Amino acid sequence: MSRELRCGRFMLPLDRPLVMGVINVTPDSFSDGGRHAAPDQAISHARALAAEGADLLDIGAESTRPRAEPVPLSEELDRLLPVLEGVRNLDIPISVDTYKPATMRAALAAGASMINDITALQAEGALEAMRDSNCGICLMHMQGTPQTMQLDPRYGDVVAEVSHFLAQRVAACERAGIARERLVLDPGFGFGKTKEHNLTLLRNLSALRSLGLPLLAGLSRKSSLGKIAGKMVLERVGASVAAALLAVERGAAIVRVHDVGDTRDALLIFNAVQGIVSS
Repeated sequence: MSRELRCGRFMLPLDRPLVMGVINVTPDSFSDGGRHAAPDQAISHARALAAEGADLLDIGAESTRPRAEPVPLSEELDRLLPVLEGVRNLDIPISVDTYKPATMRAALAAGASMINDITALQAEGALEAMRDSNCGICLMHMQGTPQTMQLDPRYGDVVAEVSHFLAQRVAACERAGIARERLVLDPGFGFGKTKEHNLTLLRNLSALRSLGLPLLAGLSRKSSLGKIAGKMVLERVGASVAAALLAVERGAAIVRVHDVGDTRDALLIFNAVQGIVSS
C-alpha cells in the first residue's frame, strides 16, 4: 500500500493518521447546518480548524443527511466558490464534497486539491472530470440515495458488499486512467446503514485494507453514536473521538471529523503509545 496520497500539489504522508476537518456551507446539514453557511463564517471556521491541526479540510455545499433534497448546481456553486476563494491560501489540501462533475471541475479550477464523492464517481462524466486532474479522490459506498438510504437498509454481509462495491469503483477508476496513488476509500458510515451495520463495519474495518488503498472513516457526530451514547448531535464529541480512535486502530488513514482539536489531541496520545512520530 502506498504510504503517500496525491492531492494535487500536495503529497500527504500516511505514516501517521490524518485529520480531515469538516466545513458544511449549508443551511441543513445534520450536525451544524447554518452555523457556517455564510462565506465569511465558513472561511473563519476553516482557518480555525487549520489552526487546531487539521491536515486537510472538506467543504460541502450540499447536505447529504438522510432525506436531504438535491441542490441545484447553481446554488451549490454559489455557496462553494466564495469559500474556496477565501481558503485557497491555506497550506493544506482543500477537499470538496460533491457528486456533480460540473462542481468537481469548478472546484478544481478554484484551487481544490481533492474531491470527496459519496457516489464514488458513478455520475455520468465524473470519471472523465477526474481523469485529467491530479487531485485526490475519495470513493465512498452508499446504499440508495440521501433521500432513501435510511428507509430500510439491508445487507447479506455488509463488509463483503461494501468491499465488493469499492473494489469495482477502484477498477473503474483504473480503467479510466486514474492513478491509485490518488485514491482513498470510505465505507460510508451512516449512508444506507443501520447502527448494527455501522458497528459491524467498524469492527471489521481492517478487512477493507485488503483493497490496498488508504481508508477514510467518517463517524463524527453520526446518529449511531447518539443512539449508543444517548447524546444529542452537539453533545457527541467524546463519542466521536472514541469512534475515530477505534477506526484508526483498525486501519483508517484519515478520519473526517467536526471536532479537530479534540481528535488531534487524542491521536497525539495514540501515536505516542504506538511509537508513531507526529509531525
